[in-house]
Amino acid sequence: MNENITLSNKYFTERQNDFESSARSYPRKFPLALKKAKGSYVVDVEGNKYLDFLCGAGTLALGHNDDEVNQAMVDLILSGSPLHTLDLTTPVKDRFVQTIFSLLPEGLKENAKIQFCSPSGTDAVDAAIKLCKTATGRSGVIAFSGAFHGMGHGALSLTGNLGAKTKIGNLMPGVQFMPYPYSYRCPFGLGGEEGVKAASAYFERMLKDPESGVVKPACVIIEPIQGEGGVIPAPVEFLKTVRRVTKELGIPMIVDEIQCGIGRSGKVFTFEYAEIVPDVILCSKAIGGSQPLSVVIYNKDLDLWTAGAHTGTFRGNQIAMAAGTVVLNRVSNPDFLKEVQRKGNYLMTKLGELKDEVSIIGDIRGKGLMIGIEFIDPRGEKDLIGHPMQSGKIAALVQRLCFENKFIMEKGGRDGSVMRCLCALNVKDEEIEEMLSIFTKVVKEVDLSVKNNAI
Repeated sequence: MNENITLSNKYFTERQNDFESSARSYPRKFPLALKKAKGSYVVDVEGNKYLDFLCGAGTLALGHNDDEVNQAMVDLILSGSPLHTLDLTTPVKDRFVQTIFSLLPEGLKENAKIQFCSPSGTDAVDAAIKLCKTATGRSGVIAFSGAFHGMGHGALSLTGNLGAKTKIGNLMPGVQFMPYPYSYRCPFGLGGEEGVKAASAYFERMLKDPESGVVKPACVIIEPIQGEGGVIPAPVEFLKTVRRVTKELGIPMIVDEIQCGIGRSGKVFTFEYAEIVPDVILCSKAIGGSQPLSVVIYNKDLDLWTAGAHTGTFRGNQIAMAAGTVVLNRVSNPDFLKEVQRKGNYLMTKLGELKDEVSIIGDIRGKGLMIGIEFIDPRGEKDLIGHPMQSGKIAALVQRLCFENKFIMEKGGRDGSVMRCLCALNVKDEEIEEMLSIFTKVVKEVDLSVKNNAI
């Protein structure tokens, strides 16, 4: 076989197309075969180097192949320690647990329990729902429009995106969706502080009104920043309201920090911005230091499970715990978090300047290095507030042209209209400048095409 053909992206992607399921997603947007990766860059089999602001959908908090993370994994493998332990304990596991418990807020830190789940964040969601149903004896769950909690049957039932749900019948019953504050596309047609107040009042009224039709649920689950839903931060006032009301009514509050947590927002946990203490915290992605791991951290008052109530063969991933301990120690350093906030603020400022120069960006939002850029079609219809409607078509073109310019960034949000920054948290300033250079060039090119009605 000709070596040049064998080492081409086309060779591998065509083979992938032949044998991998039609459910694959990223290869459709990024048709390449990866060979090497380091820091904020990946290299394909043809030697092309790409700036990666996807980083495993936020899993790689310290980028690809961080030296300290890799060394921790190598040391564990060479030590002869067990790598697969089910839920048996080890010194590695004990150190990991104590590390993450030390980062919890007062009020939970001294009362915390942890459940190790199967590797995916979806399983952590399912485990948390089972935990709260067991502890309360109730069956309903309140989730929020725009949420993404995973693709398993239970987690999918809590997810707002209809595209993933419409062909799947008999999802978990008893899920009640409520409006999530989204200032730019306010569900009440208000926007700004008035929209936040309306969402907060609606949430409280629906749970306290004896005629609302909403039965007291087993739990409320919320993302402090909706990720796949379009990088929409929950306002502090709203998170405080959800915590106050759930506490008053004895309803466990679950915060899904799977994507927005572990330093991504500029805090170890995003809910810290609201100075609340939830009952349950869900963690996955970055917490495993690039390896598969998911956990549920919760108040011991909920710990009414019996032995074996939630299991998973691969919940004892020792390599992930060793690597995750390194990540937790690095990311929780106050100086590290200040840098995340500084870089995020700078990126938001520069993107805001770009927004003012073009017609196809409607909104820039986020916290830390979790940033969303919502694309609009200025020629189209307007929403209730008067904003042009979102455009997945324009966002997709921006994404494709970025990829052609050796820059990888994922989409999300309504109709896939939001480009999402999920870069390494230790991204270098010069890499941010490289991203801004490529992104600005592409956006201005697309904006010109829109103004000329070329697309």
